[in-house]
Amino acid sequence: MKAARDLGYRVNMLARGLTQKRTHLVGLVVSDIDNSFRSRLVDKLSRGLVALDYHPFILPTDPGQNVSHLIDMMLHYNVSGAIVTSDTPPVEIAEECAAFGVPLVLVNKPRMSGNVASIIVDCEKTGRLAAEALHETGCRRVAIAGQRRPSHTISLRKEAFRRHCTRLGMECVAAFSGAIQNYAGGVEAAAAFIDSGETVDGVFCVNDYLALGFLDEIRRATSIAIPEALSVVACDDIDEAAWLSYDLTTIRQDTGLLADAALSALIARIDTPSEPPLHAEIDVTLVRRGSTAFIRSHPS
Repeated sequence: MKAARDLGYRVNMLARGLTQKRTHLVGLVVSDIDNSFRSRLVDKLSRGLVALDYHPFILPTDPGQNVSHLIDMMLHYNVSGAIVTSDTPPVEIAEECAAFGVPLVLVNKPRMSGNVASIIVDCEKTGRLAAEALHETGCRRVAIAGQRRPSHTISLRKEAFRRHCTRLGMECVAAFSGAIQNYAGGVEAAAAFIDSGETVDGVFCVNDYLALGFLDEIRRATSIAIPEALSVVACDDIDEAAWLSYDLTTIRQDTGLLADAALSALIARIDTPSEPPLHAEIDVTLVRRGSTAFIRSHPS
């Protein structure tokens, strides 16, 4: 041991993986890392893996990108498992991981058959809370600010929002979209809303990152007062949502709960691969801030 310390010797975990069935490496397949919700989730996953004596490595990707090289990398490094948090369609990854016995967990992705675990937030409750938050401020004509790029959970929360608007007697009159659910997408969605001339008193932005751009463009290009003339609700509760310049009412997805559930599902797949995979739904909560603070009065 003294000689090892003197020489600075460390165990080569990759070399050890050549003689063992698996290393302790875990692949994290991610995209949109500029979104602070995604980066916070990846941070918690990474820290949780390190605490469990696993070694995370990030595999960045983009929607539409060929993921075959990511699969090759995971298999060449003999990963102990993988967690997919990106918008990349997981079908190809899941099929290859299943073929080679690699435990896999999907976060906020469509549930798949086979031995693939999945963790997803409660999208039905997300849509309900957003609709109720706008209704409680007196909104009756509302719209959605969203994106054109496909997203499983965002599509589910939009559908739920529309259903609960109908239940509450609100009219969801339109949806305005940007290309992607990010800041630039929010600016684009706000511009489309402004150009339409549509009159609404509430907007549901599909996530906080998009909402930041939406709010900034509304304030830059119009005299619409928020929340006096337009209430805004979003989803995620990223750090920026609480900044004084935004003060955004939002539906909180707890990244800690998401990460813990994903790690528990992964460890279960590694330790007991013969057991059925875990499928968990994570609760959400409403965080009230100033973007919906004004209570309007409507004639009965």
